[in-house]
Amino acid sequence: MKITKALITAAGRNQRTLPLQTLVDRDGVPKTVLAIIIEEALSAGIEQVGVVVQPGDQREFAAAAGAHAGRIEFLEQPEPLGYGHAVWCARGFTAASPFRLLVGDHVYVSSEGLGAAAQLVACAAAADCSVSAVQATHESKLPYFGAIGGRRVAQHPGLYEVTEVLEKPTPTEAEQRLLVPGLRAGHYLCFFGMHVLTPLVMDLLGTLVREAGSRGGVHLSTVLAQLARRESYLAFQAEGRRYDIGGRYGLLMAQFALGLAGEERDEVMAAMIEVLAQRKA
Repeated sequence: MKITKALITAAGRNQRTLPLQTLVDRDGVPKTVLAIIIEEALSAGIEQVGVVVQPGDQREFAAAAGAHAGRIEFLEQPEPLGYGHAVWCARGFTAASPFRLLVGDHVYVSSEGLGAAAQLVACAAAADCSVSAVQATHESKLPYFGAIGGRRVAQHPGLYEVTEVLEKPTPTEAEQRLLVPGLRAGHYLCFFGMHVLTPLVMDLLGTLVREAGSRGGVHLSTVLAQLARRESYLAFQAEGRRYDIGGRYGLLMAQFALGLAGEERDEVMAAMIEVLAQRKA
């Protein structure tokens, strides 16, 4: 399976301005979050990038993309009817191709080796099926993420056959349905914010969108649960971390992570220590 298309969702009510924020990347260059996400996608061999936005936001997002603006196709979500609906609005862009899906309010940082995007794309290409990146997450964070239950794939550390998907489960639901052997107590495999998905996902989303109508509330997790029953679907425990810049101090933590992953790590660390020392004085 060759993955050449990436889709970034950025039309959520509380999300739309976040990709326009500026961070200093690991090379010390100021860039918007959108540009950083696009570059992460391109590093994994992506050739075409679609960005789902609210009507009227194209100009701001094109400016935020900088030098990459010419590689973007903007896709509108006319009404805020849910994350799954936003993905479905890109059906013309993805067509009959597998695609990589990202969210516009997450920054991904890997300290060494392949970035999370490249890891995921390589895994999906080798497995020839849909693959979602996941990360072991404490149960206190369950209200913020979708989570999976599954079985380890023999001879492949960090790879799981998905058997269950729940959107923002309670700790009780997770304990009953999402336990994965080998994880620390109180931890579950939650979505990392990126997926490689087959065209079947768009078909399944279309059915949900038609059933929901103007009520909206179409969740991607619902479709991923159906996907696990229809075809091979894996979860991959990616190396690196995700930083939700929409969360409390999320933008700050993403900036720290980028700084500590770059060549100026020692300078950034020294500055952080100086700030801490001043606070104690």
